[in-house]
Amino acid sequence: MLNKVFGLFISILLSCNALAENNPYRSDVMWVVTPDSSDWLYSINEQASVEVAIYHYGIKQHGLEIDYKIGTDMLAADTSGSISLNQQGEGIVNAGTMHEPGFRELQLSTTIDGANYQYHIKLGFEPEKIVPSTSMPDDFDSYWQAQIEQAQQVPMVVERTWVAELSDHLINRYLIKIQAYKTGQFVYGYLTIPTQAGKFPVVFSPPGAGIKPLTPQKHRFYGEQGMIRFDMEIHGIRPDLDRPTYNEISAAFGRGNNSYLVNGLDDRDSYYMKKAYLSSLRVIDYLTTLPEWDGKNLIAQGGSQGGALALITAGLDKRVTAVAANHPALSDMIAYQYGRTGGYPHLFTRYSGMDTPEKRHTLRYYDVINFARRVTVPTFMTWGFNDNVCPPTTSYAVYNVINSDKEALVTPVNEHWVSTATRHKILNWIKSTLR
Repeated sequence: MLNKVFGLFISILLSCNALAENNPYRSDVMWVVTPDSSDWLYSINEQASVEVAIYHYGIKQHGLEIDYKIGTDMLAADTSGSISLNQQGEGIVNAGTMHEPGFRELQLSTTIDGANYQYHIKLGFEPEKIVPSTSMPDDFDSYWQAQIEQAQQVPMVVERTWVAELSDHLINRYLIKIQAYKTGQFVYGYLTIPTQAGKFPVVFSPPGAGIKPLTPQKHRFYGEQGMIRFDMEIHGIRPDLDRPTYNEISAAFGRGNNSYLVNGLDDRDSYYMKKAYLSSLRVIDYLTTLPEWDGKNLIAQGGSQGGALALITAGLDKRVTAVAANHPALSDMIAYQYGRTGGYPHLFTRYSGMDTPEKRHTLRYYDVINFARRVTVPTFMTWGFNDNVCPPTTSYAVYNVINSDKEALVTPVNEHWVSTATRHKILNWIKSTLR
């Protein structure tokens, strides 16, 4: 069932979270951009328009000139121009239409007191019909089955340390180190277990992209509400290091064309993310041995890169009983090669030298699209239209290929974030799947 949360951007309805994200925090200027479709969705070939207003110091402006550029989601603009706000402080921009399913993005800018201010909005045209560009290799299943069997030969070695400063009378939290994928290679994570007696569902949560400390405290409400939760680190770096140290490590890993997301991409067997995919299954091996686990419910949940890994794990491991993913990364990455909107990390638009037969071949074995096609358990996804990290085009591409029972919370105004309320809705959905 597809639940849509409509995001009309009127000031009386803006929450503090939305204000902070979609207009710069503590800015003197607020954009109010309202599509002429209440749910920001249109039919193919239907003309779309948006009404624009700007508040400076909370005062509605008039006579301002607004420049605009319009094009397909994440691609070059095909239309540009300008309008002037009328005496009522309003202006209309014709956003045009699309002749195939997708999103049209409107980029706005204006100058006030010599400073430039920008905003953007995306409108959907029958996105429920978006078809991904990524194809399925003939040996996809046999390849991954062989990799899983090989990884299972590695002994499971676990170090578990109670973390007093992250534990209290409601939860116990442990720092876990697990040998995974190859002998001598480890991943880490924080394991949270309720202090109350009983057996509990397990939630496996892989991380978002980057090399940075884990923040398990923001999800402590899982433990408070009777869930075991494992927040995973995928790089083999202790997650309790301080941020400056992580910054140094991240710089040493490399950025841009040397970042981990492109490391080894010429060969499906040497691609960096292979460790992350297979290590996720080793974490599942460990979690299913916990005496506190209820023996029935094992949920994969994450956002961005973590949403990707949650879906990938659900596609590979039949022990997963449900999956919840926010705006998954690593989705339909090859689409840019077909002149379409591709997913994070946007290899073909933000990196150089990616367009080779070897790299394109590898991507087919690692793209979320092909794992989502293998998901058979209940699935929950949420995403926003204004996301320029993991664009809505690719979230729909993933959602549309899932053939199991599925539900979506679509929040048009959101960029690459979810609200605290949505985080709790995800947990409530997880509870609804428990057996």
